[in-house]
Amino acid sequence: MQRLSPLDAMFLQQDSPTVPRQIASLAILEPGKDPLDYDRLIHVINERIDLVPRYRQVPRGVGLGAPVWVDDENFDISMHVRRSALPRPGKADALHELVGRLIARRLDLDRPLWELYLIEGLTKGRVALLFKAHQALVDGSETVDLAQVLLEETANERDIPHEDWNPRPTPTTVALVAGTLTQTVQHPGEALRVAEVALGRIARLLPGADAQAPHSVLATELGRHRRFASLAADLNDFRAVRDAHGGTVNDVILAAITGGIRGWMLTRAEPVSAKTRFRAMVPMSVVSDDGLPTSFGSKVRGHLLSLPVGETNPVVRLHQVSYALKDHRETGSAVAANKLANLPGFATSTFHAVGARVAASEEGRGHQIVITNVPGPQDPVYIDGAAVSEVYPCVPLSGSRAVAIGVTSYTSKVFFGIVGDRDAVPDVDVLAQCIEDALLELVETIDQRRAHAPRGRQRPEKT
Repeated sequence: MQRLSPLDAMFLQQDSPTVPRQIASLAILEPGKDPLDYDRLIHVINERIDLVPRYRQVPRGVGLGAPVWVDDENFDISMHVRRSALPRPGKADALHELVGRLIARRLDLDRPLWELYLIEGLTKGRVALLFKAHQALVDGSETVDLAQVLLEETANERDIPHEDWNPRPTPTTVALVAGTLTQTVQHPGEALRVAEVALGRIARLLPGADAQAPHSVLATELGRHRRFASLAADLNDFRAVRDAHGGTVNDVILAAITGGIRGWMLTRAEPVSAKTRFRAMVPMSVVSDDGLPTSFGSKVRGHLLSLPVGETNPVVRLHQVSYALKDHRETGSAVAANKLANLPGFATSTFHAVGARVAASEEGRGHQIVITNVPGPQDPVYIDGAAVSEVYPCVPLSGSRAVAIGVTSYTSKVFFGIVGDRDAVPDVDVLAQCIEDALLELVETIDQRRAHAPRGRQRPEKT
């Protein structure tokens, strides 16, 4: 019996209607010769699900001990792979509205902790896939994201060895209790950590325990509903800014987000002064011993970054972000972006999941926003022969944080997925536009002799 880690047990205990502990990713697929339909999707998943056996398992509690993973004797894939469609003409606004509703819907904790939605009716014959998994499921080590095993590096079909699956009988209560007692005797430290998780959960339910962080545009008492917005930008713009002003593409992305938050606040008539800053939790891959391990040979560690939102000069904002991240780069533990991008398979969704786990495990550090940024491959990937043209992370909200941002670079584009509390951030689409404007502001600072597009240039087509 595989037991849940203390962190996974915490995620299960913290799951609530206002804070569903689940991460998602949205992929847009081109039609290709044979558009992906529901029956074909079921077939492809049935071929690959053997590679992620935990997607057929459920956690079962055992008193005060850590829950264990057991096979779901009633597993029905049709309860997990669902079908939806956009109203005509299938524009981005309708897709964003649907994604916002789906990522807010809690998973059924009595079933394997994942769902996949096939969304039809997009413009130009495209379809979308929304992958959703509980944070207790995808740890990047024992289990990777389902998207990673479905996507291929070529459009050619590949036969995957498949065996008929028969669930293992659920252990009896006596066996589970006996196993827990043995585990406690052999690993008392783990039992103590499980107890600490339970006590922490109780403490959060006591009067006054749910005190909010200092009021700001990024802080709220989370409701049950979410909004979602996306942004696609040209990776060459980020590279051009980097080449002109120094730093890294990651620095430019974070500076654009910083400028975007500033512009967004101004549209809301929020007070912004020279001292306005927000603490961002930015998970990063490292090769050092600390952090959460992944099956890709690296670990992910949380980095606390102060975003200089009050700085009016876009280049100074960039330099401040770059300087704040300089120590991380110079420690020798940072993992190069091109190394992550060249990992076999499409690992970005798994890394976003691990990044969100890291951020959740370090909530006591007082950050006000979570930003995950994962470099992806620059060559297209496919599912059942259909090319993936866009991919947007959907990072979960927790605590009193009203906004979370996930970023993925892929096929010469940079894709931003922005999740906001529905009531506190009704203008999440404005935030997306302000991030794009902040990037254009940085591009316009480049020496006019450099080749770059003016403000009126053709922008990447949106979903």
